[in-house]
Amino acid sequence: MIRPDLSLPIPDDIRAAHFIGIGGSGMSGLARMFLARGIRVSGSDRADSPGLRALEDAGATVYVGHDAANLAEDVDTVVHTGAIWPENPEFLLGKERGLHVIHRSQALHWLIGGRRLVSIAGAHGKTTSTGMVVTALQALGEDPAFVNGGVIAQLGVSSGSGADELFVIEADESDGTFLLYDTSVALITNVDPDHLDHYGSRAAFDDAFVRFADEAREAVVISSDDPGAVAVRARVRHPRVLSFGFADDADFRITDVDTTRGVAFSITHCEETVSIRLAVTGAHNAVNATGAVAVLVALGHDFTAAARAMEGFQGTARRFELHDTVRGVRVFDDYAHHPTEVDAALTGARTVVGSGRVIALHQPHTYSRTQLMFAEFAEVLENRADLTVVLDVYGAREDPVPGVTGELVSGAFADPARVHYEPDWQGAADYIGEIAREGDIVVTLGCGNVNLIIPQVLNALGRNAD
Repeated sequence: MIRPDLSLPIPDDIRAAHFIGIGGSGMSGLARMFLARGIRVSGSDRADSPGLRALEDAGATVYVGHDAANLAEDVDTVVHTGAIWPENPEFLLGKERGLHVIHRSQALHWLIGGRRLVSIAGAHGKTTSTGMVVTALQALGEDPAFVNGGVIAQLGVSSGSGADELFVIEADESDGTFLLYDTSVALITNVDPDHLDHYGSRAAFDDAFVRFADEAREAVVISSDDPGAVAVRARVRHPRVLSFGFADDADFRITDVDTTRGVAFSITHCEETVSIRLAVTGAHNAVNATGAVAVLVALGHDFTAAARAMEGFQGTARRFELHDTVRGVRVFDDYAHHPTEVDAALTGARTVVGSGRVIALHQPHTYSRTQLMFAEFAEVLENRADLTVVLDVYGAREDPVPGVTGELVSGAFADPARVHYEPDWQGAADYIGEIAREGDIVVTLGCGNVNLIIPQVLNALGRNAD
């Protein structure tokens, strides 16, 4: 992993940019916006993907695998994620040539320029909340630029150039880069401790959110319910703070939640109440939508119109996304990779499964998080799913840690009959094909590559049809 050096100068002019890790949802969104600016774009990723081919169709030169030969002579700027290794040959060659080698957050900063910025941060919910703000703004007649961490379902993309003054981003707190931007309206979905490998302590993590809030030019929108957010809010000195949630004193208060079909609920603000229904499932999405409504009001939109604009949101990729149904078994994918997110995803699944069972297929993400939180993952999975299949750890940027495998999670279950550890993907798919029955839901959980197992699961389900 490369720790971003935000002190490095950002170039005034970029003519040809090379993206290391271009296939990721966030990086591909940046690359698309660079292409829209008329900049020559190239990039590499460690594996081929539909996203890589889509970028190629859009005009980018793409490579599978990292190699110094991928860095063309005309490149003046190299954009990288923090997930690459310092020994990456393209990264090293860019440094050797004296090119501008910048972190993806700096590339985003360059794209934003001086536009009015909405930054959405938090350990969970920020991708969905960003999608809600963007699609609602469009429903209200605006044309914002945006960069999201996931594809917005009804738009089919994770970024857009936009013609208006507004720019909406999912701001990444994982490495502190959310402090780089000149934010006008800041949304904090929650301050659930994560990424302590970067911050070193919970205190430092909280300090970053306090600074993020206080540096917002116009307003701060923050959860009234999340304990971490409540603690941060008590320290924030910003003159305009708007809270949202179930708390009695929330500025945007949620009541009357009904999760039987999508999610229906009411929002009360300044003694006015609006009732809406979303197409997406789960009470957590009522919370996400209410935070998004508060952002729109902070931007100057009418409360009722803002709430109504949320109803068109169709979701984001890898957020309880239905892939297919085979012999009556629905297979969903969710990006959840923290116990709180897993809890929300499985709670949402429970509202739509009916009389069937919820089968979780969990891929632990990073060795450090698994080592720190394996017991919490086990508790949530055992409480919320009927059965769980645990894969091995997706290490991402980290080297393996002896003894830290998926078995650490499965071994922490109180009832061993509720969990099956299977490091072999085909073995895991076959197991699900054998145990799943009509009416069940299968949910893949993780922000690694667990979604790639879905075709194997669907095939296994099909092979076991009566």
